[in-house]
Amino acid sequence: MNKIELVDLHTQYDRIESEINSAIMNVIKTTAFINGPDVKSFEKELATYLDVKHVIGCANGTDALQIALMALGLEPGDEVITPSFTYIATAEVIALLRLKPVLVEIDPNTFTIDPSSFEKAITPNTKAVIAVHLYGQCANMEEILAIAAAKNVAVVEDTAQGIGAWYTFKDGTKKRTGTMGHIGTTSFFPSKNLGCYGDGGAMFTNDDALAEKIRMIANHGQKKKYYHDVIGVNSRLDTMQAAILRVKLPHLDSYIEARQKAAAYYDNALKNNPKIKTPFIAEYSNHTYHQYTMVLEGVDRDALMQKMTEAGIPTNVYYPLPIHKQKGFQQYGFNADGLQLTEALTAKVLSLPMHTELSEEQLEYITKTLLENI
Repeated sequence: MNKIELVDLHTQYDRIESEINSAIMNVIKTTAFINGPDVKSFEKELATYLDVKHVIGCANGTDALQIALMALGLEPGDEVITPSFTYIATAEVIALLRLKPVLVEIDPNTFTIDPSSFEKAITPNTKAVIAVHLYGQCANMEEILAIAAAKNVAVVEDTAQGIGAWYTFKDGTKKRTGTMGHIGTTSFFPSKNLGCYGDGGAMFTNDDALAEKIRMIANHGQKKKYYHDVIGVNSRLDTMQAAILRVKLPHLDSYIEARQKAAAYYDNALKNNPKIKTPFIAEYSNHTYHQYTMVLEGVDRDALMQKMTEAGIPTNVYYPLPIHKQKGFQQYGFNADGLQLTEALTAKVLSLPMHTELSEEQLEYITKTLLENI
């Protein structure tokens, strides 16, 4: 049996080695390192995959979130709502822009933003919400969009963990994550379902005016070289990373299917253990399993993780400390009264190895070891 990795990028590379190497060498030979033709081609190809009008590449997923908020024209002190149970980048960009992060509770099943908590947190100063599609599953976008429209709140979708997932509306309409709100954002960090071999990110929108503004902001605030209409940043998707992503994009659906197959094995093997709650799938969403995250009940998580490590099985906790308890965010004086579920989950969640290359032999060993030590 091959060594078990939390994310096995090397074996995935082995399967597409010749295509990847050719794409990289083509960029080197053409020396089109910045804003080369692969960048525009990838943006168009991803826009087709997502069925969205505009895709604008950038340097990383955090930049994508920051540029999205900048494009919305928010002012210092404006409130932006997001869940406390998420990666720090989601709230970090709010703080960096001198906006006010307002942290709310999550749905008890999907662990994505709870629409009712979002609605209760809206004030006259609320200008945007960042809905995070966590672990590979969609947030409840139909309710979020309805609430946001009624209150004139802009919707940003953080789909760093959810690219490729489908959302099904009550009328049967289906849309990809990142294409339902005003702006969608994603990360191409190597471990993502669609990952490059370095840093990379992108923003999506169907709004022509927003797309133009996003492109300007990402390029020093300019449409014409040396003429800067707005204050911007320097955030580009590297041509070599775009070339790599062009190779990997046609494989994305098969990568998702491989993750779903591994998740189904986990589900079946673990479903009868009362100490394990396997991932829930909402009726409005499929699951692309960026992470396979269980909830443990009555288990010493640290001891279990140590036993798994000793058996050669890596595990991880996403996330051990919610944003409202992070030292760097104490200046905002968050009220944790409505965040009990978030606080409880941080002590109970545990993620198993999840990637496209998991073999049945590995899955059997992982689940057998887990059940013997829980």
